[in-house]
Amino acid sequence: MTMRTGFAEGELCWTDLQTSDVEAAKAFYAEVFGWRYEDLPTPDGRSYAKAFLGDDLVSVIAPQTPGRESAGQPGCWNVYFATDDARDLAAELAHSSGHLEFGPEAVGDTGVMVFFAPPGGGTTGAWQAGSHFGAARSQETGALVWAELLTPEPQAAVGFFQQLFGHEVTEYPQDDGGTYTTLMVDGTEVAGIARVPGDAQDTLQPGWQVYFGVSDVAEAVKAAVAAGGVVLVAPDEGEPEDAEEAGTIATLRDPQGGVFSVLEV
Repeated sequence: MTMRTGFAEGELCWTDLQTSDVEAAKAFYAEVFGWRYEDLPTPDGRSYAKAFLGDDLVSVIAPQTPGRESAGQPGCWNVYFATDDARDLAAELAHSSGHLEFGPEAVGDTGVMVFFAPPGGGTTGAWQAGSHFGAARSQETGALVWAELLTPEPQAAVGFFQQLFGHEVTEYPQDDGGTYTTLMVDGTEVAGIARVPGDAQDTLQPGWQVYFGVSDVAEAVKAAVAAGGVVLVAPDEGEPEDAEEAGTIATLRDPQGGVFSVLEV
């Protein structure tokens, strides 16, 4: 278990879910991860749910934006990198190969939010901490343990994140001739970037894939299916080459369309 009280520039600090049915999503993820919730109102009269492990905040389940809701878009997990200055970061995007999608916008006194996309796509959040710094737990069951960007332009995306956050990188050659690249902060790997798998078909789309820790992938898959989820990549199909080190993996879709993976920790 890793307890956090803050994050350095360029670390992955937070993930949240935007969904068409907050109550249904709460029930689903409670079955899979054992989360408990505290509900809070939104300015438009709806509500969102803060998700906890014990007394520690690990995520939020929020209603979709009106645009996504009216378009019938599926649920979506977002990822956020910590930044010391969201406004400076947004200004820097004008001189990069990516583009600004939203913000910067203050979210009360909790922090300042920016959404942007690297070359090749993949909506990405950045978060300047106010009263909310990010997830209080990581690298354990029920908490975020990893995230990776699947993109048609991995080399361009790597260069973009290096420019924006100053990430160091480590490259891992793959059997298909490609490279899996990890972004690093102070010598620690914080996220991955890879080309969209050629055999992904409709199971894995370009964009960020989030991984949550579980103690037993088979049991997590069983709980997800019983709660209405769908298995996109079964454990025996999705294990990495070095499964002993990386753990067993499965990719799932919740009943509202949010895609996530579970990783044995």
